[in-house]
Amino acid sequence: MPKRVVRRSLAAGLPLALLGTVCVAGTASGAQDRHERPEHTARVTGSAVLGDIPLAGFSNGLLPGTVADDRGVMLGGIGSDIYPAGRKGDFWTVTDRGPNGQIKVDGSKRRTFPVAGFDPAIVKVRVSGKRLKVLRSIPLTTRSGAPVTGLPNQRGRDEAPYSYDAGTPLAYNANGLDTEGIVRTADGSFWLVDEYGPSLVHVSDRGRVLARYVPEGLGLKGADYPVVEALPGVLLHRKTNRGFEGLALLPGGDLVLAVQSPLSLPDQDAGEASRNVRLLRFSTRKRAVTAEYAYRFDAVGVVDPGEDDTSELKVSSVVAIGRNELLVEERTDRTARLHRVTLPRGAGILGTVWDSPAASPSYEQLTDPAASGVPVLRKSLVVDLGRVAGVPGKIEGVAVTGRDSLALINDNDFGMTDGAEAFDADGRLVDSGIETSVTLLKLPRPLTR
Repeated sequence: MPKRVVRRSLAAGLPLALLGTVCVAGTASGAQDRHERPEHTARVTGSAVLGDIPLAGFSNGLLPGTVADDRGVMLGGIGSDIYPAGRKGDFWTVTDRGPNGQIKVDGSKRRTFPVAGFDPAIVKVRVSGKRLKVLRSIPLTTRSGAPVTGLPNQRGRDEAPYSYDAGTPLAYNANGLDTEGIVRTADGSFWLVDEYGPSLVHVSDRGRVLARYVPEGLGLKGADYPVVEALPGVLLHRKTNRGFEGLALLPGGDLVLAVQSPLSLPDQDAGEASRNVRLLRFSTRKRAVTAEYAYRFDAVGVVDPGEDDTSELKVSSVVAIGRNELLVEERTDRTARLHRVTLPRGAGILGTVWDSPAASPSYEQLTDPAASGVPVLRKSLVVDLGRVAGVPGKIEGVAVTGRDSLALINDNDFGMTDGAEAFDADGRLVDSGIETSVTLLKLPRPLTR
């Protein structure tokens, strides 16, 4: 869980019917870092807030007996992504792995899971005036119907899990998922992305994991569902807690997966300083990656004026707006910008030297990838959310709801903060006060024409 910034005052996907009519406005030409300032300011047209729903009641209503004590935590964290559910104002959302934080013990940070029995869930919501109503919830389960849980998978690769006070080690779980992006296909099944593997997860309409696609060489054993090593092995070098976060469904059926942060190549320091991230194209028909795209962040001070830590940059959402067109969200925890990107033909850097962990310098180390022959995706600015009054911080999901309108959703981290002070002396949550909300946005000009 990244550091929290309390800031009160986007949601991947486009309905298939709308996708069929999309004609995207012209993209930027010339240098890939070209920025087009919108002609007018976007504006918020509405906001709906999720009410208080005790987490134990929510979880046990889906899978009885999974949560004995929620420590006062309310349902939240559904802002990992958002996808239109057909009816206007209805959306599919997905939780992440559940309430978690960090506490420093003897100089080292420990990852805490205060409600270890929580099971990630797909949650259908409706914007109803100023309230966000839960219409349906689908727990994620294994082949045998057991909860997948949100616990880490592998000792030595994932952070060790601990109890709420960081005092008691918890067991790893090979089934565990830290779910993020979500899309729904015409057959009713869902595709999700996960940060642990990182992985792409195919889920039935009832939440059962049908297959989990992971990087070659991951060696995940003991999962109660099929695990397929179908993704490039270079992804094994993902930064901890920064695996896949964005997911888009293109009209032709392909998926685009976004790695949240630069890979740690050749080491963690290089990844922390890098502005070069990767997007992957996955064929749902071939069940294989068919392209890997190079994408470069703007400077962190451009995305978030006043921020000087490049490692705060993340891609949290990618959204289809045409057959080969995307909105890509660049963000920090405080603010975000959305860019239009056109996906080129061909495999990009898939299978090239830049896809090898042995490359020196690595793709992540390049300060000017294009000058080194890397085909970097061109982009043009659609909207700077930091300039729009009423948009909360930590937007993780974006959905296209019309030719010139979006829905944004924030991740409130279940009201969790880091540090021992996150819980009182009785072990009850001291809530951050940040609420889950869906924010409706009208753009200054149409995405389509």
